[in-house]
Amino acid sequence: MTGPLLRVVRSGVGRRRVQTVVIAIATMMAVAAAVVAGSLMVVSNAPFDHAFAAQKGAHLTAEFDPAKVTAEQLGATRQLDEVTASAGPYPSTVVEATDSSGHRPPAMTLVGRTGPHADVDDLDLTSGRWARKPGEVVLTTSYQGPAFELGDTLTVSDTTLTVVGFATSASKTGDLWATPAQVRALASQEHPLTHQMLYRFDSAGSKGDIAADRKQLLAAVGSGALLGTQSYLDTKRAADQGAAPTIPFLVAFGVLGIVMSVIIVGSVISGAVGTSLRRIGILKAIGFTPREVVRAYVAQAIIPAAAGIALGVVLGNLLAVPLLDDTEQAYGTATLSVAWWVDVVIPAGALLVVGIAAFVPALRAGRLRTVEAIAVGRAPRTGRGQWAHRAAGRLPLPRAVTYGLASPFAHPVRTLAMLLAVAFGTIAATFAVGLTSSLNEVSSIQDPESRSAVTVFTGGPSVAGGEHIPAPGTPEPEPADPAQVSAAIKAQSGTASSYGMGQQDATVAGVSGTVRATLYQGDSSRGGYAMISGHWLTGAGQVVVPGQFLETTGTEVGDTVRVTVGKETAVLRIVGEAFGTSDDVLEIQANSADFPATRPQVFLVDVKPGVSAVAYAEKLAARIEPLGADARANAPSEQDNFVLILNTMAALLTLMLVSVAGLGVLNSVVLDTRERVHDLGVCKALGMSPRQTVSLVLASVAGIGVLGGLVGVPAGYALHGFVLPVMGHAAGTGLPRSVLDVYDTPQLLLLGLAGLAIALLGALLPAGWAAKSRTATALRTE
Repeated sequence: MTGPLLRVVRSGVGRRRVQTVVIAIATMMAVAAAVVAGSLMVVSNAPFDHAFAAQKGAHLTAEFDPAKVTAEQLGATRQLDEVTASAGPYPSTVVEATDSSGHRPPAMTLVGRTGPHADVDDLDLTSGRWARKPGEVVLTTSYQGPAFELGDTLTVSDTTLTVVGFATSASKTGDLWATPAQVRALASQEHPLTHQMLYRFDSAGSKGDIAADRKQLLAAVGSGALLGTQSYLDTKRAADQGAAPTIPFLVAFGVLGIVMSVIIVGSVISGAVGTSLRRIGILKAIGFTPREVVRAYVAQAIIPAAAGIALGVVLGNLLAVPLLDDTEQAYGTATLSVAWWVDVVIPAGALLVVGIAAFVPALRAGRLRTVEAIAVGRAPRTGRGQWAHRAAGRLPLPRAVTYGLASPFAHPVRTLAMLLAVAFGTIAATFAVGLTSSLNEVSSIQDPESRSAVTVFTGGPSVAGGEHIPAPGTPEPEPADPAQVSAAIKAQSGTASSYGMGQQDATVAGVSGTVRATLYQGDSSRGGYAMISGHWLTGAGQVVVPGQFLETTGTEVGDTVRVTVGKETAVLRIVGEAFGTSDDVLEIQANSADFPATRPQVFLVDVKPGVSAVAYAEKLAARIEPLGADARANAPSEQDNFVLILNTMAALLTLMLVSVAGLGVLNSVVLDTRERVHDLGVCKALGMSPRQTVSLVLASVAGIGVLGGLVGVPAGYALHGFVLPVMGHAAGTGLPRSVLDVYDTPQLLLLGLAGLAIALLGALLPAGWAAKSRTATALRTE
């Protein structure tokens, strides 16, 4: 770039400080939002694959019987043709532990390892340290948080284990790890010791490959030695299914950000060209070529944009780090960070977008004829927008307001850009409000049992909150008689309603293996799952199933299925498709009356208005304790990490997009007020007060704000209606109407005012500047 051209660029950047700042901040916000969305999209796009590759995860986790195969024989399996890497054998067993509060988590797989690192399943130690001696244990990070912290203890067979660390295994090879000697000491007759081997194979991309690899292992170790295997494909399916819903959400915000950035940058450069026609004419008159003019105006956009892009990358990385930490916990993956190529591709792409957006209006500047540019100057074309002034003048409003309402029609292209910026900001706000409302609804309906105030445990395995374990040395009471417990609940003062619930393994004709059957006793409508289609249980002979069950069995709502629980079989009619009843395990809901031999394991109780759930539970517990039962008040259900992550992302990205929209309005209003500074001076000379000047400037964007809201709210509503079902489909489920229909009329009206708010907030600064400008100075400005 030559000396004269460089001086022109430097002068333009310094002279148009507001436009320069707007370009810098707009690109900074857009790039920061893109870095956040892009980094989260990368980690949520198959997070299991990234973690699995980083940890050299096990394609197959195999359990062997030590009585039928030796460690030396297992070591020889490393030489099999398809095996590329292996680790083990590790001593392994299943333990039933009791935490320090006396509750028992589900049975856990305990593996003995001397350290976290290995050729296969190279664990990521996220906090604390590795277990070095007996009495120490490392937990998987899925337990980290409210349930367990460093220093907490677990009791297994009268042995106290202290949690000294948390680790992540992408292959899910264990729930907790200890020294090999500790594992051998905790093995029991009920849960004997096994040998765990971890394998990676040359071919493991399909179920057929894994089956062939497993067959090879069977042939190598002999009959009966292989107790069981776990394929990484099953773990991968569950992880990908959990991450998939974030992709459509992030794509929607990403597209909004890109479009808004193009609109804002194009509007700024177009405005710079429109307000510099005379300057362009003078440049050409003194010898600047059309190509040099184009280069000058593109450079005036590129320079502040480059600064904004650099700041945006830094800001995006700072904002992405805490979100990635939460995502790591939600997905249970290894340590996540912003991918290096995100910090390269997004800035390069943003610079290209800015260059293209600036090139179009700059090309217009290069093509202007010298005489025409000098003659026209900065004034709008004669007569443009006069009809709007005549129409607005007939309105019963102050003249300053009608003047402002008509002024946007003098610059239709600039007004259109401002309208689009406001509309896209409103779209983002409307979509974000709907999305967060839907996610909160999903969180609340996924755990219907938490709606009850009190849970009563009969002494059997619990399905809601864990089993209460007596103190060491105290004999465990016999399970309570559900009929006696139910009678005690009904007799307790303050009881509003209650129902019983229990879980059993069941078999269903047409389904291989077992399914989890949740059986309800009494009116369970209070704890019923949200329905995608059909209705909840209303009596005997009915069953409610998830969509996965319908796909697996090829059935529909209205069909019948044969269900066996224990020794009892019943033919049940499918009356509804439930939402969110299970993850990987097929689950059905039915009435316990169809299986009389089953018994409730818990009772869910609602109390009357004004009754304290805690006090009620204490009184009921004292009453039913002799029966062998216990009662506990339910804590309010907390949102899971996944919902909190999406809500945080939605709020953050929406704030950025709305800010960019406000900057677009700010730039356009600054251009308008500078063009009309002489007219404003005349108006002030005729008696217009500063307050009237502010009213004029704000009125010039009020109509655009209202129209932007009218356009943006329906578009945001439609975007929500499109993206939410796509997210549900990605998660492998339909969505109930309560999740989709989250907007109400007052809410939509308030969101419609968001467009007006964006426009007015963006115009406040230039309105104040116009009100404070001196009349004499304005009159001298041409």
